[in-house]
Amino acid sequence: MKLMTVMIAALFLFSTSWAQGQHTQSGRTESMQTASNFTKVAPALEKYARGPLAELWKRPGLTPRDRSLVTIAALIARNQTVEMPYYFDLALNNGVKASELSEVITHLAFYSGWSNAASAVAIAKDVFERRGIGPDQLPPASPELLPLNEDAEADRAARVEQDFGKVAAGVVQYTTDLLFRDLWLRPALTPRDRSLVTVSALIASGQVAQITYHLNRAMDNGLTKSQASEVLTQLAFYAGWPNVFSALPVAKAVFEKRPD
Repeated sequence: MKLMTVMIAALFLFSTSWAQGQHTQSGRTESMQTASNFTKVAPALEKYARGPLAELWKRPGLTPRDRSLVTIAALIARNQTVEMPYYFDLALNNGVKASELSEVITHLAFYSGWSNAASAVAIAKDVFERRGIGPDQLPPASPELLPLNEDAEADRAARVEQDFGKVAAGVVQYTTDLLFRDLWLRPALTPRDRSLVTVSALIASGQVAQITYHLNRAMDNGLTKSQASEVLTQLAFYAGWPNVFSALPVAKAVFEKRPD
């Protein structure tokens, strides 16, 4: 717990300093794309943005809130900061709480890399300040953790230890102590939403080998097959068709092995 607290504090301190020199007070980077930019550079892109992309957000398979969680996870995983101010604002408008957005960034520091999370913190800082969101609306560094399923965690830890304990003992130890006995138990995100952003980030960054475990975990945590299917559709636009098509065989295999 102390290690997690120190790491989160370091992440936010670094990012706050970095943000001061990188972002405008409006919360948007100077290179933020606008409809005018599309028209001047790629008129067809504007057409697709106003057509299929706009229609995507109206599809019934996911709520707007879920679509926002999927999208911001993809942006953080791919370190696509230009679009973050708009989509962070949209997420908050779609019902994602500031505490949840904060927790998504913290979570993805471990699944997409520390620097990606630091970049997202810098953007979120400006968004939060502009909207009057203060520390009292953010999750504490050291909350009371959710209950742990000891049997399931013991089984997971034993399998990872057997497979990789002699390859990278430090990774195995941190995976148990830091991720599954701390990060995954933080209450600012429900287990279902934490799995949702994890799966989204893995697909968006092309981490196909990790999808099977985490997609099964997501569905154990309440994500339905139809919702998982729609996650893939959302990510085709925000992570690219190749990343999604690479994930499709894995998702198909997971779906086929699970009861309807």
